[in-house]
Amino acid sequence: MNYYKALKRTGGLLLMAAALSTSSCTRNFESLNKDPFGSTDKDLEADFAIVAAQLQQAQRSIYLYQPVPTFQLQQNLLGDIYSGYMMPPTPFGGNINNANYNLIDGWVTASWTTAYYNVMNPCIKAGLFSKQQFPETYAMSKILQVEGMHRVSDIFGPIIYTKYNQPNAEGGIDFDSQKDAYYAFFADLKEAIAILSPIRNNDASILFAKSDLVYGGKYSKWLKLANSLRLRLAIRISGIDQAKAKAEAEAALSDPGGLLETPDENFAVNIGATTHPLNTISASWGDVRMGAPVESIMGGYNDPRLAQYFQKATDPKVAGSYKGIRNGIVIDAKARYLDYSALAPLESKILLMTAAEVWFLRAEAAVIGWTGAGDAGTNYENGIRQSFAQYQLSGQADAYINDAVSKPKPYIDPKAINAGQNDVTGGPHLSTITIKWDDGAVKEAKIERILTQKWIAMFPEGQEAWSEFRRTGYPKLFPVVINNSNNTISTEAFIRRATYPGNEYAVNRAAVEKAVSTLKVQKDVGGTPLWWDIR
Repeated sequence: MNYYKALKRTGGLLLMAAALSTSSCTRNFESLNKDPFGSTDKDLEADFAIVAAQLQQAQRSIYLYQPVPTFQLQQNLLGDIYSGYMMPPTPFGGNINNANYNLIDGWVTASWTTAYYNVMNPCIKAGLFSKQQFPETYAMSKILQVEGMHRVSDIFGPIIYTKYNQPNAEGGIDFDSQKDAYYAFFADLKEAIAILSPIRNNDASILFAKSDLVYGGKYSKWLKLANSLRLRLAIRISGIDQAKAKAEAEAALSDPGGLLETPDENFAVNIGATTHPLNTISASWGDVRMGAPVESIMGGYNDPRLAQYFQKATDPKVAGSYKGIRNGIVIDAKARYLDYSALAPLESKILLMTAAEVWFLRAEAAVIGWTGAGDAGTNYENGIRQSFAQYQLSGQADAYINDAVSKPKPYIDPKAINAGQNDVTGGPHLSTITIKWDDGAVKEAKIERILTQKWIAMFPEGQEAWSEFRRTGYPKLFPVVINNSNNTISTEAFIRRATYPGNEYAVNRAAVEKAVSTLKVQKDVGGTPLWWDIR
């Protein structure tokens, strides 16, 4: 197989790709299609090292930690800001950029190319080698492939997935519609779960253990991750494909292998001595600060986790308080907001899924009425407790859970150039939802309460938070003040997706245009809702 040819068509050249991404032409992977049972011990030793390295690369690239400039484009200037978590104080491009809906092609491209070069490609390679002789490692490759590529689909919509590396008659590579991609994700997770279930309590193979940067080679933890990811994706499509969502969710909820339950089971990729990329962007570059919704929501709730997420501002006008920046505002110079709240230092782990998130998924599944979900209120409270435990704040959880008074507070920017940047009490974008669970509340209020706390608990994983905001409309966020989308994105409806990279049009135009034709309004613009996005 000509991996490079397919890769060139699925994403163009990523100039800053990690060195391992270029290993497709090495001696070891030339033999990927041979029978591994016929390999010598020396062959396997060399192949083991490369397979493990490929799977490690995939884990480290789902949310890319190096090089930091690529991560900044892949995640920080996309999901992190659209989720409401963060906002750059830097007026990139003369203050005409992603933050105010002028989607910059060179920025958006990073999330596409990184996924194909650094996640999809190594997972495919590792899977081809390990499927027959090392099925447990093949299962890991499938789980990582789904975790990495569902994020890409949730950014763009239709993606190249089941037809990866299969040129069509025109020499391009066809896309899957987003529905077809999601169905393929479920099939891949089901296959991985079937492999890991009977061996979940066994000692890991050497290859599996070498490949694992999260759980120390524990099959049982990877099985829980697969079930949890299955539940996440089922919830994601629950509004548009109820029968499929119910079937997949109930399969995950009833699986004997279980779901992620406690912080020690969080899917957090160890990146060793390398600093977290957000530390570099915040502390070293000063290119990201707290988003206004964090100040409003967590500040209004007097949430003790706020000090774990951000530092207090040092600007004289707001010194000693937590101060965020609203998205899409007038920024004349970086100095205006540089001294608003920077991020608190993050440990050297990339957090991709937490036990807290899974408890909130269970809570929503219970509200929907799916079998095996348990009690919604209990799950909701467990989600808060596990999030507090994650930050060693368990002693403060009870008081927080029982707060039936606190609400998000208005956002006032004392340095605003445009008065429209402020949000006053009673504004349409300010939530009135409280913390304490109310079993007698209407369904929509229950969903808002769950999603608001889930949003807090998922920090700093902005991509997933943005996806959940688009799906549900929660938590309530402040719309942009400046909209530079040329009327392709509604200010009130918020941005719904990113546009396909220009390079993909250059090398695979017919397939891209066909993919666009499957979108709801058949327009490759940021205002077009995705398949699962019915808000």
